[in-house]
Amino acid sequence: MKNTSTTTDSSALYTLDQKIPVKQAIPFGLQHILAMFVANISPILIVAAASGLSSKQSASLIQSAMIIAGIGTLIQLFPIWKIGSGLPIVMGISFTFVSVFCYIGPTYGYNAIVGAVLIGGIIEGLLGLFAKYWIKLITPIVSASVVTSIGFSLLSVGASSFGGGSGSENFGSATNWIIGTITLLSCILFNIFAKSFWKQLSVLFGLIVGYIVSLCMGVVDFSALSGNSIITFPAIVPFKPEFNLNAIVSVTLIFLVSATETIGDTSALASTGLNRKVSDKELSGSIACDGFISSISSLLGCLPITSFSQNVGLIAMTKVVNRFAIAAGAIIMILAGIFPVFGSLLATLPEAVLGGCTLMMFGNIVISGLQMISNCGYTQRNITIAALSLSIGIGFTQVPDIFAIFPKIVVNVFAENCVAVVFIVSIILNLVLPKNMETHISSDNKQ
Repeated sequence: MKNTSTTTDSSALYTLDQKIPVKQAIPFGLQHILAMFVANISPILIVAAASGLSSKQSASLIQSAMIIAGIGTLIQLFPIWKIGSGLPIVMGISFTFVSVFCYIGPTYGYNAIVGAVLIGGIIEGLLGLFAKYWIKLITPIVSASVVTSIGFSLLSVGASSFGGGSGSENFGSATNWIIGTITLLSCILFNIFAKSFWKQLSVLFGLIVGYIVSLCMGVVDFSALSGNSIITFPAIVPFKPEFNLNAIVSVTLIFLVSATETIGDTSALASTGLNRKVSDKELSGSIACDGFISSISSLLGCLPITSFSQNVGLIAMTKVVNRFAIAAGAIIMILAGIFPVFGSLLATLPEAVLGGCTLMMFGNIVISGLQMISNCGYTQRNITIAALSLSIGIGFTQVPDIFAIFPKIVVNVFAENCVAVVFIVSIILNLVLPKNMETHISSDNKQ
């Protein structure tokens, strides 16, 4: 009887709706938060610095980022009306907007960013609610190409973290190599030797081992822990929104790009975690959540949130899709926002530790995308769409100067965003290529 109970408990982790014990939910939820924590606050730090905000304002925005990410994740898990997908999607501050915000902030001021996010989020949210009228443009081969591009785009992010973080003074140092390698090996070995559902905590185990090694090597910075209040609530509308037309148009275009990434993430999650195709209702709810919660984020003075590909990779690796486990992580995020000391402690996690864990996760997204392409079938049409969209999207964004002849707004949207380029090219090819390319080829050969 005891063995049967254990099996039942562990099998619940691989289903959406079965309830699991709190002691089981917390470590799996914490694993998700540790996987995305640094990426969630990094856009805030970059944009705040570019916009000339004070350290106090930046700290307040980080607090808001954790709270809004937790709320957004809970709404994705447990939809309100038509907003939310009902899938185990983890939300966080989007990196996609960083380049355009680093232009708008210094040019028009941070208040213009807040106003643009408010309007752009509403537009994306409405597009999500009415997705049934346009979602058929996103065919399986388009989704598969986008998912594959998401995986490839994240590989450099994982490698950068492994080296110590982009811009780090000791990037690529022996210390970072040692920490990243030990973390990665810990993940792999734990996955090999652990039993039952404990295998799926390999990332958390790697993070813990990597953190301990970092402590022993003296590279953990605890300065962020000083001067924190015990409990703090975020301010409502700390920045009065300003509605600048140029900023709104630019940011709305990026919201459309963000929607394409959400479509890819949601499709990948359904495919890798649930072994099925995503439904139109789930896609609609996921996009709507992306948009409307981003608008709410702007009321806290914060940046847009979106689905996090890191966590899709974690689910692809572990197959743990239980909503209550992910909800535990969302609650941890909210607590990290309300109790600044908790968030500051999570922020001490060195980049090299994160890099050691994420390399395998991001690779899983690439493989998932390739599996999705395989499931679509290797017809001449599908091969053309996938091959050309990936080669243009990944190839051109590796050489961003190729976009030099285009207006700045186009450069901001596409020059370093391979997911957006892959999406646009695959959509165009899907619309213009004949449905029966094999028939045409066969006829030509007979003649």
